[in-house]
Amino acid sequence: MVDGRTAFSFTPAPHLIFGSGSFERLGMELSLRSYRSAAVVTGGKSLGKSGHRAVLERLSREIETLFFSVSGEPGPDDVDGIVEDLRSSPVDVIVAVGGGSVIDCGKAVSAMVPAGGSVLDYLEGIGTRRPTGAKIPFIAVPTTAGTGSEATKNAVISAVGASGFKKSLRHDLFVPDLAIVDPLLATSCPPALTASSGLDAVTQLLEAYVSIDSSPLTDALAETGLAASRRLPEAVVRGASIDARSGMAFAAFLSGVCLANAGLGVVHGIASPAGALRSIPHGVVCGTLLPEAAAAAVDKCTATGNAALGKYARAGELLSGSRFDDPAAGAAALVTLLGEWRDRFAVPRLGAFGFTQEDLPGLASTSGSKSSPVDFSADDIRRLLETRL
Repeated sequence: MVDGRTAFSFTPAPHLIFGSGSFERLGMELSLRSYRSAAVVTGGKSLGKSGHRAVLERLSREIETLFFSVSGEPGPDDVDGIVEDLRSSPVDVIVAVGGGSVIDCGKAVSAMVPAGGSVLDYLEGIGTRRPTGAKIPFIAVPTTAGTGSEATKNAVISAVGASGFKKSLRHDLFVPDLAIVDPLLATSCPPALTASSGLDAVTQLLEAYVSIDSSPLTDALAETGLAASRRLPEAVVRGASIDARSGMAFAAFLSGVCLANAGLGVVHGIASPAGALRSIPHGVVCGTLLPEAAAAAVDKCTATGNAALGKYARAGELLSGSRFDDPAAGAAALVTLLGEWRDRFAVPRLGAFGFTQEDLPGLASTSGSKSSPVDFSADDIRRLLETRL
């Protein structure tokens, strides 16, 4: 409901080109913008498996092109190494083609080329310098449907270990200038990755929807994204389905727009320190914890009369495609469905990645509720983690 008391701000989304076959337009889009040189960041193997590398090969014949490959979640050395090369060999545009980690790397590179020093100097909670927003033009082309990094204003940079971190390089102007979202690029994505990526998008949509920082605009987008996410089981089972891939590509993009403007909740408050401590895919953390986190939040809302219960109920309707007589039933359906999806997709437990009981107190103490509508104490988070150890 919008009335005279409604007030919010909104970081704009990138120029979006969406649809099957849209990746073929990459060269034309660069030409329309008069770019004569490009640095292309890819993930190495995934694009080759998709059969679409020919687009980049054609691009390299049309303009001067430098190629860089990254694997895993980007660390400071990955970003700084590419930036050093590009400071001595400048290009007009950065293009990242890959999953969320690849896009984060390209986004950070585009921001760091005009800046001085290392990316470490600008990371939230680590560096002492603030980004100005200056960047090289940046184009994001996702090959998975999950992180929504093609629509966000931050790039996550990681180091794994006892002193590890997952921190963001962030500025409103770091939103990509162009996102080309081609569902065809995800058709070769294996079922396990499709599931974990998709559950990341669902987590982002749900957490942004119920966030204390949500707005009528993010609510509308999140509701659309949650409804589109009903395609996730089909995308996991029938990876070649363009309808399913299109639905999840749209949901992932919207999840990025929503999180950039409404923030996230407790699952993401856990995911960053968890990913810093152990080498675990971000989508797996989200997918394995989401059902219990949603159940705990629903219980807290019910006990305190928190109005967010209505949003959890509406999310249950949107994801299930069913209508319920009262909020309690809708919220219960949401929790049940999320658990069923996690079990059906065989999302691993935390213990599969080396987490132990001894890790939990420290991990819980460094996690947080973020913009959740209810507060999660360290003891709440520890108990939540225990359920998925």
